[in-house]
Amino acid sequence: MSTADDRRRGGLLRRHRDFRLLWGGETANRFGSAVTGLAMPLIAVTALHATTFQVALLGAAGWLPWLVLGLPVGVWVDRMRRRPVMLASSAVSLALLLTVPAAAAVGVLTLAQLLAVAVGTGTAGVFFQTAYTAYLPGLLDPADQAEGNAKLHGSASAAGIAGLGSGGLISQLAGPVGGLVANAATFVLSLWCTARIRHREVLPPARERSLRREVRDGLGLVFGDVWFRTLALWGAAGNLALTGFQSILVVFLVREVHLPPGAVGSLVAVGSVGGIAGAAVARRVAAAIGTARAMLVFEIGLPLLTLLVPLTTPGAGLAFYLVGAFAVSAGVVAGNVVKSTFQQQYCPPELLGRLSASSSVLNFGAIPVGAVLAGLLGTEIGLRPAMWVLTAGVPLAGLILWWSPVRRCRDLPVRVRGAVAAGSPGQERCAAR
Repeated sequence: MSTADDRRRGGLLRRHRDFRLLWGGETANRFGSAVTGLAMPLIAVTALHATTFQVALLGAAGWLPWLVLGLPVGVWVDRMRRRPVMLASSAVSLALLLTVPAAAAVGVLTLAQLLAVAVGTGTAGVFFQTAYTAYLPGLLDPADQAEGNAKLHGSASAAGIAGLGSGGLISQLAGPVGGLVANAATFVLSLWCTARIRHREVLPPARERSLRREVRDGLGLVFGDVWFRTLALWGAAGNLALTGFQSILVVFLVREVHLPPGAVGSLVAVGSVGGIAGAAVARRVAAAIGTARAMLVFEIGLPLLTLLVPLTTPGAGLAFYLVGAFAVSAGVVAGNVVKSTFQQQYCPPELLGRLSASSSVLNFGAIPVGAVLAGLLGTEIGLRPAMWVLTAGVPLAGLILWWSPVRRCRDLPVRVRGAVAAGSPGQERCAAR
């Protein structure tokens, strides 16, 4: 924890050792995940000659565990120390990913193995993401949480950009499987950083309530509070469209725009620079116009430019992708900074695991649905028409925010009523316009 005097001496990365380690580990993790996210579909397309639907199914497999395990994991994480969960999850992901280059080296790699690895790493990701989301508020004072979220989201975007570019370059020089070999080093670094964090959580007291009762409490927390309910429904709709078009993006760029693997990684990386810009301006924009108004700008205004992506063609037409991808990346990351800070300040710490898991079941559970939908659309009506349908859904999802109390507020509320802390949602009012 930091004091006011500490905060005057500089930013979190300079004065907070444990946050610096968490930041380093998460940045390495996101870099490796970006390499994997590009390498896996490229392996399927170039080495295994997968169809559009099979590539989309591969994207869905990694998110399917959220639908199956998301709710109970939230309860389990609230009963455990979060850092050991993060360490175990990263170790499992590392071991699973290494099986792909091992199988490729002896010539036995199949699409079924890629799907199994995607499901396994996705399951580890459910535990990691739930624990990670609940861990940060215990590490930082409330006054530092906005800065911490901005730095984590900004570095995640930067790492993702570097990972996409590196993944494309490695795929071009050493083949797509080479990207997963390089990814192993990033997971080792992530494990090392997380293991060196000195902050130790107090083990939560044993709970007498059943798993089913606590799962029901988590769902009640999300659906019984207008703010949590609005953000969860908007996140689900946005993810369905966003990850839908992203799940067939590699196929679209390779088969419709006729780009080589290295150019795909570079193009996607450059378009993702918007995420860094979004993280950099999120706090300033929210402070200037209010957190609720900023959400509308970030999640409705900027995503309108996503409609430029289906116009992408070779040569000068690549600019359509770059502008559209930059805008949606900026909006999504900036909105996530505002949303994360709001949830950490509005929800009692002892319920953060269940809040994260319950809302993530909706948010991330929509991803496999979007991926399968994208695969079906790409197969039935063609890749470019499918991109038009899915990119249009990104700004349309923001209308859920427009038709909610968010539109009537300047700022989102920062405190929750005592009833929520006891497990029964309250209805805190926001700051008026």
